[in-house]
Amino acid sequence: MDTFSNTSYQCYFDNAATTRVRDEVADKIVDVLKNNYGNPSSTHSYGRPSKSLIEVSRKEIAAHLNVSSSEIIFTSGGTEADNLILRSAARDLNIKHFISSNIEHHAVIHTLDELEKDYNVKVSFVKLDNNGGIDYDNLNEILTKSKDKCLVSLMHVNNEIGNMLDLEKVSNICLEHNALFHSDTVQTIGHYNINLSKTEIDFIVASAHKFHGPKGVGFAYINKSSSLRPLIFGGMQERGYRAGTESVHNIVGMSEALNISISKLEEETKHIYDLKQYFIDKLKSSIKGVKFNGCSEDMEKSTYTILNVQFPLEKSKAELFLFKLDLKGIACSKGSACQSGSDAGSHVLNEVLNKDALKNVSIRFSLSVYNTKDQIDIVVNEIGNLLD
Repeated sequence: MDTFSNTSYQCYFDNAATTRVRDEVADKIVDVLKNNYGNPSSTHSYGRPSKSLIEVSRKEIAAHLNVSSSEIIFTSGGTEADNLILRSAARDLNIKHFISSNIEHHAVIHTLDELEKDYNVKVSFVKLDNNGGIDYDNLNEILTKSKDKCLVSLMHVNNEIGNMLDLEKVSNICLEHNALFHSDTVQTIGHYNINLSKTEIDFIVASAHKFHGPKGVGFAYINKSSSLRPLIFGGMQERGYRAGTESVHNIVGMSEALNISISKLEEETKHIYDLKQYFIDKLKSSIKGVKFNGCSEDMEKSTYTILNVQFPLEKSKAELFLFKLDLKGIACSKGSACQSGSDAGSHVLNEVLNKDALKNVSIRFSLSVYNTKDQIDIVVNEIGNLLD
């Protein structure tokens, strides 16, 4: 069914990598660029409106999380926010023992690698079950045995296989052991309601481009009880946490994107949830030997936006498989966009799958409100043609 040009993506299923910017958000960004170009640190009549836009955005984001606006720090995205929190925890909070998992985003894993070398901290990795789920009993055991001040860093949703963490359970375990809790919530901010007044988490992070906002901007939530120093030095922007002139238009765009996502959360969640279930059913009925990695198929244990699929095709043919889908206008991925170009394969799948399963092609499809059942029909049909 050669209905697509080679240059236009009409079936975009790589929303875990980045999402399409909403039209309303793009309009807002352009308006700020045109009309609010004053430096927010300037005290004159051009600077003050820019500063006001930043603070209004900060208050709006804080309100969605039910936290104080002073606890929201704007960054360039989730990777910077993770680095700020983890490096500052070792340096400023005297954390000697970090507890994480082997399937975290590389923004966390690689930062912990550096902290081991730079600060001589201990890093432990919690056990996983056969589907890549966190072993909560093992987490409790590690914390019970540790004699050091600990920080637990576990992501809310895995960006490759979609497994969900029980935030409340981990929060309670950390509270019981007086450990700090950091969660990379990049895949869930804008897709779930997170109330930090009910679930105690010390640090979370977000990237606007994961919820239909602009690239190059995100935020860190830093609990006011934690006293951290900056990662980037210079001016006193962001209450001294992050030096450098703020990207006003991107911050406003991020706030607008989050406002819209939260206001439409119920209807858009239902739409995407139904699409994922339809995708699963369609693949099972159309593709012989298809399997789902992690908890991806379980609608209760995984996010509604990510589906990681294993096909009966040799792994060596993965690049050609993706290339042929791309020629049909179908965008999907082997895993995280941040490890594109790596020959090592997905570190997540390497942890979760057995040797036989790793020999097969695994593809991540990630959905948004802009996807349709017709697009899914096209994708499944084209995959069937390629596998025949």
